[in-house]
Amino acid sequence: MNFPTDTYSAIADVSATPASLTDPALLEAQRVLADLRRHVDAAAARIAAEIAHRSRRELGYDGLAQRLGARTPELLVQQVTGATAREAQTLVRVGSSLAPSDPATVPAWLRAVSAAVVSGRLSLDAADAIRAGLGTPSESVSADSLITVADALIALAASLPVERLAARARQLRDELDSAGVAQREQHLRDQRYLRLTQQGDGMTRLSGLLDPESAAIVVASFDAATSPRRGGPRFVDPTEAARADELVADERTTEQIALDAFVELIRIGTLADGGTILGKRKPSVSVHVTARDLKARSGAAHIDGQASAMSIATAERFVCEVGIVSIFFDPQNQVVNVGRNERLFTYRQRVALIARDGGCLFPGCERSPEWCEAHHIDEWQHGGRTDLARGVLLCRHHHMLVHNNGWKVILENGEYAVVPPASIDPSRTPIPAPSKSPLTRREVAAAS
Repeated sequence: MNFPTDTYSAIADVSATPASLTDPALLEAQRVLADLRRHVDAAAARIAAEIAHRSRRELGYDGLAQRLGARTPELLVQQVTGATAREAQTLVRVGSSLAPSDPATVPAWLRAVSAAVVSGRLSLDAADAIRAGLGTPSESVSADSLITVADALIALAASLPVERLAARARQLRDELDSAGVAQREQHLRDQRYLRLTQQGDGMTRLSGLLDPESAAIVVASFDAATSPRRGGPRFVDPTEAARADELVADERTTEQIALDAFVELIRIGTLADGGTILGKRKPSVSVHVTARDLKARSGAAHIDGQASAMSIATAERFVCEVGIVSIFFDPQNQVVNVGRNERLFTYRQRVALIARDGGCLFPGCERSPEWCEAHHIDEWQHGGRTDLARGVLLCRHHHMLVHNNGWKVILENGEYAVVPPASIDPSRTPIPAPSKSPLTRREVAAAS
């Protein structure tokens, strides 16, 4: 495997004191090292795949791993490399499926992903996320469709963190295969568990996996209990502001506060005294589904903050339990104005913004609606109205960035964009800020 000829000289430059590098040189050094790491990881994955092949089950004790005293090839790789169990498992899994000794064994819909791994263009984690998100062909999804989606995801990988790439891969599969949403939802639910393990030091370890619906409830509670400590929205209500200040000054770590709230919630269950544990910001779970899909009982619904789609049957259960709030969009995907000439967006307006934006609208931001504030595109003090078309969701960080650092949100032809300050982009070229809501994307796709 050949590395770029300038790689070694770049490493030599980085070995100097990083503080001596200019900003562009510092970032370029990081990019070069990341490129080198992808090449090295690709080579390590191919080696791990061959170790797994020589340790395959049918060889028994004659296999490489067991012959050397390791129960599995993953454990052997871990012993040889000093990697964590997760890293060794990823090397074997990705190497065996995407970088085997015989490339012909790679499924057709993953060959472009395999080539990107081997060439060092795609990291192992990114490739694994695409592989898992795409799944396999089915009666309703052809291999050719998955090939097209895989190409699109490879192109996105350079600009998205792995977590968002994984979410996008699952979303694209859901869009291709709405008939399989219920089956995939049940598959995730079947993997849920909670385990309590007593340790020798007297502590008890809690570990588990949450399916998306369970995670939505738990994460909402966690955010409500800890968000003031983690950069959550600012509070206007004096009581909530005082509680936030008290929580910020609390000597406990954020993780300890989260655990204490979790234990207290279990202790008192649904009889929790309002404002004691979570404050007035009670955890809530919102399910978004188009009226068309709900009426047809087909398609997909989505929970705030969860990338995986849920079945229409689950959405119907939520409707049965908590009712429904209708939100109507005009032909340009703007929520019909429920306008109130008030300084603050109302609860119903915020519900509408959540349904339309799906979280912080700033490009590349992953903050869920629970972490967002409603931003007036036209500043209130300069005559701006509290109308839905002129408001967007922004997390606290990006809300402050817009107000304090010269960024601007604009609306042109029904599409939102952010405009950087001249200090970052002298031309101030607008950067598209598409909705993060799977529901909005689904409506756009249906209209096109």
